[in-house]
Parts: sequence; structure tokens; C-alpha cells
Amino acid sequence: MTSENKTKTLRDRPAMRWLALVIVAATMMFGYFFTDIMSPLEELLTAPKGGAEGLGLGWSSDDYGFFSGSYSFFNVFLLMLFFGGIILDKFGIRITGIISTVLMFLGAIIKWYAVSNTFEGTMFGYQMQVIVACLGFATYGVGCEIAGITISKVIVKWFTGYELALAMGIQVALARLGTAAAFGLALPFAKAFGGVSASVALGAALLCAGVIAFIGYCFMDKKLDAQAAAASSEKEEGFKFADLKKLFTCKGFWLITLLCLMFYAGVFPFLKFATKLMITKYGVAENIAGLIPAMLPFGTIILTPLFGALYDKKGKGATLMLIGSILMTLVHVVFALPNLGSWVLAVVVILVLGVAFGLVPSAMWPSVPKVIPMQLLGTAYALIFYIQNIGLALVPILIGKVNGASTENGVTNYTPSMAIFAAFGICAIIIAFLLKVEDKKAHYGLEEPNKK
Repeated sequence: MTSENKTKTLRDRPAMRWLALVIVAATMMFGYFFTDIMSPLEELLTAPKGGAEGLGLGWSSDDYGFFSGSYSFFNVFLLMLFFGGIILDKFGIRITGIISTVLMFLGAIIKWYAVSNTFEGTMFGYQMQVIVACLGFATYGVGCEIAGITISKVIVKWFTGYELALAMGIQVALARLGTAAAFGLALPFAKAFGGVSASVALGAALLCAGVIAFIGYCFMDKKLDAQAAAASSEKEEGFKFADLKKLFTCKGFWLITLLCLMFYAGVFPFLKFATKLMITKYGVAENIAGLIPAMLPFGTIILTPLFGALYDKKGKGATLMLIGSILMTLVHVVFALPNLGSWVLAVVVILVLGVAFGLVPSAMWPSVPKVIPMQLLGTAYALIFYIQNIGLALVPILIGKVNGASTENGVTNYTPSMAIFAAFGICAIIIAFLLKVEDKKAHYGLEEPNKK
């Protein structure tokens, strides 16, 4: 056996690194399914109690907006996501991953309990059922976001020097498959099996499977660490709090972070309201309205890995992010225009948004390791996700209030809320352009291929 063979690890074997990807990506796919399981159910949630064939819960638009934003409450206001990144860099992938997936499942159980029971009274002006559901969703949000940064670091660990952007693209694609499944299945499943609680229970069951899957991955991770330690005479540099200065003073990192905030503020909160938009503005039948927003993640299932492979081979990461931001802005401008009520137009525009949704993530997430060293990567992803969560927490609340104020006789005028989403897109364009300029100055290599 040659010395070269002795130094090979699991990550150098294509079958093993792709197996690791499939396991952790499946965990996040189940997570994204649960994240959006309530989005297609807004019609049932806001139907009067006893209405919608006895499935209505009697929530208001304000209740639904508050609930949608609650996903990020603990992450933003208690800094849980930021601390999660430090824990990831300090204690490693296995401990952090198990904690985060268990939190996801626990939050799902609380949310299922909330929508399965009737509660008396109010708190902070919201029904107690909404408050308990928010508690569960916020707990789940902590676990899901920390799991997200953990799995991002897993992929960097296994694929650096190989098909990094393609691997991240596939992970994102499977996550979008989870989102698409939620939009396509949640409403029919709820109507067939007894209401909102049935769909939430299905999501919780999948999250339990995700916990088991990640525990299985931990055995692979432990073996890889042992092999890497045996193959290298140099001890890997660990996390030190003093190194945070490198993170906080990196201009490229902050531009990526702000781009993430603005781009995702224009996509994920939009999806929370997209099903009812299709029903109200474009006249799509209630039973199939969720299928149009579902086209967005279905498109990214193909496009994100495709653009990721392009980034691996040809580079142009900063350019891909700029193009995606422009496309997203154009989409929301079209949605904001009044007197354009064709469902065909809605389908076309959603497909264009799907292209944007494939372009930006496929280039953005693999660009972070080019800017930030490995020992700070967990904290870097955590800080990006933390800033992103500010948008995910506040934007749905804002849109819920704007839609409520724009509703007369049960009909919502979506022009004001879509104009807000378009403004996020304009900000994303400006930031992406500045990132492209900064890359030329600092030589991050964002325009260079990932494969060595």
C-alpha cells in the first residue's frame, strides 16, 4: 500500500462523501417541509371556527402574520442562532447536529399540540392558540436554523476541493423539494385527514426520521475525524474568540450577509402569502392554488445544482448573485402591478423567480468559505442566518399588517405588499454589485472555479 493510499479518508471516496450529503440533505428536506407546512393552510387557519367544512381555526390575518414571523423570534431576540454557531465551532458537528434536530422535533410537537386543541383567552392581543403555536414554531426555528449551519459546515468539510457548489446546490434542491411538497400536499392532506393538525403531525413524523438520519451520519463523521487526525501530523487550528475580529472586520462577509438578508426577505416571506395571493388576485381554485408557489421550489430542484456545477467549473459566483437579484426584483414588480390578473402570467413569473432562487443560493453559500476560514465557518454561517432571521421574523409581520390594512370587504389589494418585496430586490441588486466590486479588490476568488 502506498503512502498516498494510507492518507486517503472517507471524503476522498466519491461514494462516501455523496452518501454523507444524502443523509444530511434528507434531514434538512424534512425540516423545510415542516417550515412551510402551514403556508398553504392560511385559508383554513383564517376561516371562521366551524367554517371551511368544520376545519377553520378562526385566526385573523394579523394572527397568521405574527405566527409566520415567530419562526425567528428566539433566534433573533435571544441570540440563539449566534450562540449556536459558536457552539458548532467549539464543540463540533455531531453534538450541535443532534441538539438541533431534537429541538426541531420538540418544537413540532408543541406546534401540533397547539393546533389540535382549543385554548381560552388571549395574550399580547393574540389568541392563546396562536401564542402556543408560536412557541412551538420558535423552538423549531432555533433547531432548524442551527441544523442549517451545521449541515453547511458538514458539506464544506466533505466537499472542499471537490464539487462544493454542486453539493450545496443539491442540498438546497432537496430542501426546496421539501418546500414544494409542503405546498402541494398540506392542504389536500389536511382536508382528507381532519384539518390543520393532521398536516402538522405528518411534518413532525418526518422530523423524527430526520433525527434518526442525523444520528446515523454521526458515525461517518466520527470515522472521518479519526482518519483526518491519523493522516495529518499538524493539529487543526481550533476556534478562538479572538478570531472573531477577522469575521467582524471582513467587508466581503458583511456584503454576503446583507445580500442574504435582502434576497431571502423577498422570497421566503413572499411564499407565506403566495397561496392566498393566487386565490384572491389571480382567481386560482383553492384546492390547487398552492401548486403555483410550489413551482418555485420545483424549478430550483434542477437549477440550483446546475448553477452550482457551473460555479464549480467556471466560477462567476458574484455575477450569478447579481443576475438572480435582478430577476427577483422584476418578479415582484410584476406582482405589484394592478389589473394583471391572469393565472398564466402568475405561473410564468413564479418560474422566473425560481430561476432567481436557483442562481443566488447556488453561488452565495459556497462563496462563504472563500471569504472566511474553516475554524470560523460555523460562526460565520450562524451570523448570516441570524441576520437573515431578522428579516424572516419581521417581514411576515409587516406584510400581514399591510395586507390587513389593504383588505376591504374580504378582498386584499396586494400592490402595497408586493411593492415592499420589490424594494428588497432593489437593495439586493445594489449589494450584489458592491460585492462584485469588492471581490476584485480583495481577491476572494468569487469569480474563480471551486474545483481544484
